[in-house]
Amino acid sequence: MALPPPSNLSTLSFLLTTLATLFVTASLRLLVILSNSHSRPQRRQPGTPTRILIVLGSGGHTHEMFYLLRGLDTSKYTHRTYVVSSGDAFSAQRAVEFEQNLETLAKERGTAEAQPEPPSQAQSQSQSQSQSQSQSQGQQKQDTTEEGVGGGVATRRRRAPTILRTPHLGRQHYNIATIPRARLIHQSLLTTPFTSLYTLLSAIPILLSSPPLLPDSPPQDAFEAAACDLPDLIITNGPATAVIVVLASLLLKFFNVRGVQGRGKCRTVYVESFARVKTLSLSGRLLLRVVDRFLVQWEELEGAGGRAEFWGLLV
Repeated sequence: MALPPPSNLSTLSFLLTTLATLFVTASLRLLVILSNSHSRPQRRQPGTPTRILIVLGSGGHTHEMFYLLRGLDTSKYTHRTYVVSSGDAFSAQRAVEFEQNLETLAKERGTAEAQPEPPSQAQSQSQSQSQSQSQSQGQQKQDTTEEGVGGGVATRRRRAPTILRTPHLGRQHYNIATIPRARLIHQSLLTTPFTSLYTLLSAIPILLSSPPLLPDSPPQDAFEAAACDLPDLIITNGPATAVIVVLASLLLKFFNVRGVQGRGKCRTVYVESFARVKTLSLSGRLLLRVVDRFLVQWEELEGAGGRAEFWGLLV
C-alpha cells in the first residue's frame, strides 16, 4: 500500500523547523566564538614567528595607522601584511615607504650601538674602581664556592638566558595585498550587497596565507611558515574595508578553518579614529561586539557599548 504524498502544510512545517534549528545552532556557535575571543590570549614566547595583518584605508585612515605603528617591533612581528583597496596606490606606496623607514632606523640603531662613545676621565676612574671591586668580590665568591664544595653544599647562581631580538626587515618580511572595494563611488545601493560579498570572498585567501617568497617553493624556515599561515593579529582603525576583513576572519572562526580557534589565530584589535570624539564611527558600531579589543582615543568614548577602552591619544 503506497503512502499518501505529504501535504503542503507538513512540508512547510519541516522547512521551518529545519531553518529554526540551523539558526539556533549558528547563534550558539557564534556566541561561543565571541565569548572565547573576549578572553585574554596566551602569552607568546619571545622570538616566536608572528604574522600581523594591517588593514589600510585611504587618506586620513592610512596616515593615522602608520603613525600608530611608528614604534612597531619587527623582532616580534616578523611578517607584516598590508591590505589595501583596489585603486588605492597611495596606501600601497606609504606601506613601502614605512618598511624602508623601518630598515633605515634599524641601521642607524645598529651603527650607534656598534660605535660607543669614548668614556670620560671620571668614567674611566669609576670603571677602574668597579673592576677592582669585582675582582675582589670574584675572589670571595670563589673561596665561598670551594668551602661549600668541601662541606658537601654547592650554591651557584644561574645567569638568565639572553634573548636575541633580531629585527626582521626586507622584502621577504612583508607583502601588500589588494582587495576589491566593497562599494565604488556613486555605486547603486542595490548592487552593493553583491560587490560586498565578492570582497568578503576575496579577503579569505589573504587571511589564509601570504604569497611565498619563491613561487612553488615550500617554506624554508619557521618565519616563512608563519607568513604562509593565518595571521596572529589583525589591526585596523576603521575604514570600510576593515569591516569586510574582520567579518571574513569571523567566518573562518565559525567553521574553525585550519584550527584557527584552537590556535588563537586571527585576533582582532580595532582602534577608533582620532576624529571620533563623542560618537563611534559606523565601522566602530558594526565591529564593537565582534573584535577582541576595542580602543578609543578620547575619554568621552570610554566604556562605549560596554567594551571601549580608553588609552589616550595614540596618533
